[in-house]
Amino acid sequence: MKNKNPTIVKLESITDIHRIAGISGPVHPMVTLIDAAELLDMCKAPVNYVLSFYKITLVTKMDGKFRYGQGHYDFDQGSLVFAAPNQIVGKIQAPANNEGLSIFIHPDFLQGYPLAGKIKQFGFFSYSANEALHLSEQERATIQSIFTIIREELNSRIDDFSREVIIAQIELLSSYAKRFHKRQFLTRQVVNNDLLQQFENLLSKYFEEKVSNNGMPTVQYFADALNYTPNYLSDVLRSLTGLNVQQHIHQKLIEKSKDLLSTTALTINEVAYQLGFDYPQSFSRLFKLKTKMSPAQFRSTFN
Repeated sequence: MKNKNPTIVKLESITDIHRIAGISGPVHPMVTLIDAAELLDMCKAPVNYVLSFYKITLVTKMDGKFRYGQGHYDFDQGSLVFAAPNQIVGKIQAPANNEGLSIFIHPDFLQGYPLAGKIKQFGFFSYSANEALHLSEQERATIQSIFTIIREELNSRIDDFSREVIIAQIELLSSYAKRFHKRQFLTRQVVNNDLLQQFENLLSKYFEEKVSNNGMPTVQYFADALNYTPNYLSDVLRSLTGLNVQQHIHQKLIEKSKDLLSTTALTINEVAYQLGFDYPQSFSRLFKLKTKMSPAQFRSTFN
């Protein structure tokens, strides 16, 4: 039986993108900006692509679906999608009448600039396509102006200052993305509150039914269960509660351990094992870190 999964092709260089897209070579070997219409040749074969560079795509119109990993996403007008090196960025299906721009940046292009380190801290570079940033008309105009400056710089001003100017624009674009993501979290609070409720229900159920046999839950466990990426889920929860996923897990752990320590005769070791710890000292260390007292000290306050 033939494997129905699409082939995965890794693109190592900016030149590889131009070659597969069937367009002339890039003006700059480490950064390029391409219109959606120019990427049509990359969409004809059943292939998913893994890029060795950063990708920022401004989608202004999308007919069809964008594949990201195992999922698909229908874009509205005015969306911004980010991808970091070594992510599967997928392919576009039914690509007629698409409008948008993509900028591809090799990590080496950023070396020697503060952005080389900062860009790795931007969580939205690991969001998936169904977690795209949806832009207002004014926000889209702002982002388009930055893309325009980068295009003009690439097409007409390759000189000693080009790299500095382009990196400054990429950093500015990232700063706007942080601001617009925060706005999106706030304006979608009803939807996000529903997500928070789903997460809290899963968290409570896990600690009631699974923790003693399966051990401590991971951030990835909840992200998979809720169909979000770990970074996006953490950012949504942080926008609502001030705590990321890992902090919520620890908070629930401490809450559960306090119940067991104050209402049962279980030894501290037994409490640790019941909460999924292989080593009781790991539990005691975490408990003391979070409560400023040891499990034994906490229990003594009830005697």
